[in-house]
Amino acid sequence: MSNKFEALKTSDDSGEDENCSKDLQKIEKDALTPLTIPPGDHKLQYEYWLWFSHRSPGKQASVQNYDQNLKLIGRFASVEQFWAIYSHLARPSELQSHSDFHLFKVGIKPMWEDTANQRGGKWIVRLRKGLASRCWENLVLAMLGEQFMVGEEICGAVVSIRFQEDIISVWNKTAQDAGTTARIRDTLRRVLNLPPNTILEYKTHIDSLKDNSSFRNTDVFTR
Repeated sequence: MSNKFEALKTSDDSGEDENCSKDLQKIEKDALTPLTIPPGDHKLQYEYWLWFSHRSPGKQASVQNYDQNLKLIGRFASVEQFWAIYSHLARPSELQSHSDFHLFKVGIKPMWEDTANQRGGKWIVRLRKGLASRCWENLVLAMLGEQFMVGEEICGAVVSIRFQEDIISVWNKTAQDAGTTARIRDTLRRVLNLPPNTILEYKTHIDSLKDNSSFRNTDVFTR
């Protein structure tokens, strides 16, 4: 398998925007074909795809350039396929600022506008520098192990590396389902081993579309 440290070295000035859009369309088409799971592998309940994105600090984000910056790292449907990809990845703490990993169920793009995400939102946890790698791994393993116990409500998760803090977010389908979103929040606290007074924030994707921001103007929860 190729070294993913090299695969993640991207540039916003590479001149590949048109090719990226075509690749994304091909990826979406290919995703309709189920992965083959080798005999003896431990099948996951859902099939996932892992994406990477990076943008230059200060560059104005838009739906178009966000879409073009998404790079598919791989797909997996078993525990063994996951580790084959994950073991070759840079850890979040090793990434440049304004880099993101996006782990979503296959068929759901890590975009607010995706059909599965439109009526949903995300829980946000802001981390001090140095904690992202451990927290991200704990979250990913909890997702794959179905520890959230909310059926198909989980769409995916994102780790975002920024200058002064790192951010983990869990995306769900139905923002108006208070009971389900509360269960996701409580499970997130547990799997990340967060102190009881840790502030968690929630933001609907509709609000993100309105202000073109993932992490501003959120609802804050301390319990």
